[in-house]
Amino acid sequence: MRGKVALVTGAAGGIGAAIVAELAERGVLVAAVDRDKSTLDDLVLRTPRGAVVRPYAADVTESIEVEQVVDAVERELGDLDFLVNSAGVLRLGEVWSFGDQDWTDTFAVNATGVFKMSRAVVARMRQRRAGAIVTVASNAANTPRVAMAAYAASKAAASMFTKSLGLEVARFGIRCNLVAPGSTETPMLTSMWHDASGRENTLKGSPDAFRLGIPLGKTATPRDVASAVLFLLSEEASHITLHELTVDGGATLGA
Repeated sequence: MRGKVALVTGAAGGIGAAIVAELAERGVLVAAVDRDKSTLDDLVLRTPRGAVVRPYAADVTESIEVEQVVDAVERELGDLDFLVNSAGVLRLGEVWSFGDQDWTDTFAVNATGVFKMSRAVVARMRQRRAGAIVTVASNAANTPRVAMAAYAASKAAASMFTKSLGLEVARFGIRCNLVAPGSTETPMLTSMWHDASGRENTLKGSPDAFRLGIPLGKTATPRDVASAVLFLLSEEASHITLHELTVDGGATLGA
């Protein structure tokens, strides 16, 4: 992978930051894209000497910003070989009390952002007849979750969009796959824990929420998810496309 060029959205923290670090460690030139410029700058400062991580502040929900950032990356780092759609938001709430804006924001980032960034990148990859795209979805895209209807629906949309895109661009040699994490040690997960029982309920399950525990008895680390993403980008996965790789310790029993 050394010398390849990758664009990673949602790069400022959590899974996105872990993906950036893993790619950079392997010699990939990484464009780290996020709305949070200050955290992006901190991410670059933590980059080991010799690695190339360039920060780009952009909102994936804005078409003009997306096109501008993709142009800038290809001009400054080179033709994109990889795209990782990792930007995501979580808004919790049961449907009857869920607000219009929360629904709109959830889909804007988790689904529409994937569409806009993928559209911009594929338009360029298609001309070169090469490339690999991985979208970070969620195991909630295939398993209903209490108080997560908007999140689950948006991730399901991103999942089917990515597979359909993969079908369209396969003839150009472009592969499109998904990684579907379960509970992962990120601020998104801990925001769901309201007291000391939060971690225990995640690991052991919560019958009131119709939620199974995690058979492996541990949550994922961001690096666990990043490793799955790197595999699907790599030549080791050169004959894999339209695939969804679940990384959840067995929490959804293979669903």
